[in-house]
Amino acid sequence: MPPPTRSAATAATAVLLLASALPALLAPPAAAGEADGSGTHCTRRTRLHVPGAEHQQTACLAELTTAGTVTSGHTDPADWAGLTPKDLTVPTGVPGIQIDGYFPDTAAPAAVTNTNHGWNHDAQFVIRLPDRWNGGLVVAGSPGVREQYANDRAIGDWVLARGYAFAATDKGNTGAAFHRDGRTPGDAVAEWNTRVTELTRAARAVVAQRYHRAPGRTLATGMSNGGYLVRWQLENHPELYDGGVDWEGTLWRADGPNLLTFLPPALTAYPVYAAGGPQAGQAHEAMLAAGFPAGSEFLWPFHHGYYWDLTQRIYREEFDPGFDGAAEAGTPFCAPGTPACDADYAYADRPAEVRAAVAKTALTGRIGKPLITLHGTLDVLLPITRDSDVYADMVRRAGRGALLRYYRIEGGTHVDSLVDAFPDRLRPLTPCHRAAFTALEDWIGRGVRPPPGHTVRRDPAASPAALLTGCPLDA
Repeated sequence: MPPPTRSAATAATAVLLLASALPALLAPPAAAGEADGSGTHCTRRTRLHVPGAEHQQTACLAELTTAGTVTSGHTDPADWAGLTPKDLTVPTGVPGIQIDGYFPDTAAPAAVTNTNHGWNHDAQFVIRLPDRWNGGLVVAGSPGVREQYANDRAIGDWVLARGYAFAATDKGNTGAAFHRDGRTPGDAVAEWNTRVTELTRAARAVVAQRYHRAPGRTLATGMSNGGYLVRWQLENHPELYDGGVDWEGTLWRADGPNLLTFLPPALTAYPVYAAGGPQAGQAHEAMLAAGFPAGSEFLWPFHHGYYWDLTQRIYREEFDPGFDGAAEAGTPFCAPGTPACDADYAYADRPAEVRAAVAKTALTGRIGKPLITLHGTLDVLLPITRDSDVYADMVRRAGRGALLRYYRIEGGTHVDSLVDAFPDRLRPLTPCHRAAFTALEDWIGRGVRPPPGHTVRRDPAASPAALLTGCPLDA
């Protein structure tokens, strides 16, 4: 069904009001927790304090979704550009309070890249508190190396319209030079996990301040690097959460696979494949052997130009800065054989300290709360056989399989904006995330177990509009 334009709680309240007396219809609706009848829905906003924050600013907004925050300046469209299909519906009718701020951070000036609000300070966060609260809190870390508003359109709008409070973090460092943060290799990525934990604790306290009771459920969710954060939090801090939805999370393992093991073969083989000629077939086989799925070839040119090279270089710099000596993040699009070229990078041959750096961020599969993972079968940034297939097996081997539901989404790829370019070949993952989220609600709220994990087939007869508004997990 299409995304709701307001929460179920709001709809139920409207029905009750229509059945009540005229004075009730004329009276202004009271926000959750506003029992003193003192006027506006944001009366108590000055009393809200984010524990541990170095700085915060609070705003009373008529609209917390991007339908209003774009105009009011309380989001940054550049932060979520390219992550969702262009025709994704934006819900409206969610007034409430927004808190922007940052936690203390020790990054050197050269490493600071988040300039939102003119603060020039990393470790920024946003917390949104809707007037009509459903009792829950959703926490998310940003995908890629984006900032705190990156989830606003894909996740924030929808959960706010369902009545959840929503909190998101920039993870403590951002941008293509994120690896400058930290003192030793791996520190920058390790900080991401610390920042999500920090925000979750703070946001739970703010929710209690605002609504006079703690959240009845706290859910973690996110895509790509944000999905990795969900996995890590449920492994390491299950006491903070009731469950999570992992949307194609990045897999970090000291012994591999990880993106440093499958991106270099792509950087080597793809140019040969694209050039044609007698070596093209062999190069194609090398791509498949690296994990890039057959049938995804139409996506390879875009990913070679925009994702593979940059991703390899900046993450390799984070975990293995010594590979290219004094150079920072290597040489873009270098040909194999070029000195210190990332196309020639061989993770297995690198010194033990490189694996030790990755181990700071490594996943174990030992989740402690229910997790739903979804991943597209045509993901060619984090190929499914080198990522979520492996992680699902890790969870089972750790004896936590009963806590996991894993759905392989046929025709899904890493970023949903590519669906606009290939509507006849791809399906958006945003509706599948929403289906997974509601399945998690039923699982932890009503004890209704989701369908067993399987490959969710793409109906070849389904229109792009139908695929954008639904993703039945039992298909």
